Amino acid sequence: NLLRSQRAAEARSNLARAGFRSQDAMVRYLFAQISLPFVFGTVAVAGVYLFHLVPMRSSVQLVVPLVAVILGFFAPRIYLRNAADKRSKQLQLALPDGLDLMVICAEAGLSLDATLVRVSRELGNSWPELAEELAITAAELTFLPDRRMALENLSTRTNSDGIRGVVNTLQQTAKFGTPLTQSLRVLAAEMRQQRMT
Repeated sequence: NLLRSQRAAEARSNLARAGFRSQDAMVRYLFAQISLPFVFGTVAVAGVYLFHLVPMRSSVQLVVPLVAVILGFFAPRIYLRNAADKRSKQLQLALPDGLDLMVICAEAGLSLDATLVRVSRELGNSWPELAEELAITAAELTFLPDRRMALENLSTRTNSDGIRGVVNTLQQTAKFGTPLTQSLRVLAAEMRQQRMT
């Protein structure tokens, strides 16, 4: 029931942004959310009342386990947010290199699907986060009926301003027929300038 709830859907989205996509990751996250308040509270009670690790007044002794329980409740969310932010920064740093490779592939005459597959293969060692996202998008472009949905999924999964810009550019080139290589080259120059700054 927990895995089917609205809260689980939000958690699944946050896990995907942090790069955790397996079903086990979802179960571990929910288990950590349920169990860590008890674990932190038990450790705090044992440290304060049984072992007397730090001498303190009785009024403070009541607050320490309560703070530990609250910290245990928020610890999985904080960890997940930090992991998602770190991944987003890595994606932002990798984007100029990925766009340069996409320009080369587009100029060589490859389609968007083939371009994404090729770029994800080339970036696998240097920027694995971006390579993984592009590979998933290439697979979704093949299987989903609407190509725009695959690109929007990429934007939702990553929650990155740079990738959102790339997705908008790809959608506009598909809709209006503007040259893909020229748009990607301008975008790559902007991203590289941002990275240098």
